[in-house]
Amino acid sequence: MSFAREASRAVRSTLVLWVITAIAYPLIMIAFGQIVFPFQANGSLLKNAKGDVVGSALIGQPFTSDRYFNSRPSTTSYSTADPKKDEAKVLQTGVSGASNLAPSNPALIDRIKGKPDPDPEKAIEGDLPRLQKAGIKPTADLVYTSGSSLDPHITPEGAIAQIERVAKTRALQPNQLADLIKQNTDGRFLGIFGELGVNVLKLNLALDALKPAS
Repeated sequence: MSFAREASRAVRSTLVLWVITAIAYPLIMIAFGQIVFPFQANGSLLKNAKGDVVGSALIGQPFTSDRYFNSRPSTTSYSTADPKKDEAKVLQTGVSGASNLAPSNPALIDRIKGKPDPDPEKAIEGDLPRLQKAGIKPTADLVYTSGSSLDPHITPEGAIAQIERVAKTRALQPNQLADLIKQNTDGRFLGIFGELGVNVLKLNLALDALKPAS
């Protein structure tokens, strides 16, 4: 068999494999995703009552108002900080990632417990005092950041701990919010993997649509 014939066969085989793996397979997967899993394939985007996209179910947002269930802390402020105006240095570890601070690190202790100072600009209000001041029983997820700092979930316990504050602010009944939390609690993957979690954005969108009990 001649060299030219072998080379031709090799080139044709390469082209066929290229068409299959680089063109046909990706297009089939895109079509499969759009047909079978359109919500997930398009970013798991969530919309408000007006039909406007307000975020993704996969990426958390910084909710801090008393009118809403608050998110867990984030070392990157959920990537919402302006890199050019990052006085708090929330992006110093990148747009996604943990702080990597040891439990004994003074910066971590100050963030959690706070750091009083005669100069208001230098004082730090810790997460623990803030939660206690709001009458919220601290849970681990309301005090510690996630590994990615983009976690969209809090634990059911973390959501339940905020019921009294949200109910008082919105003039709602606590049982209404308890039911809302149950409705927006994601179960374990395949029923056995992971832990129960409450998607904060989904919960707060449902909260905005909730009316006071008559």
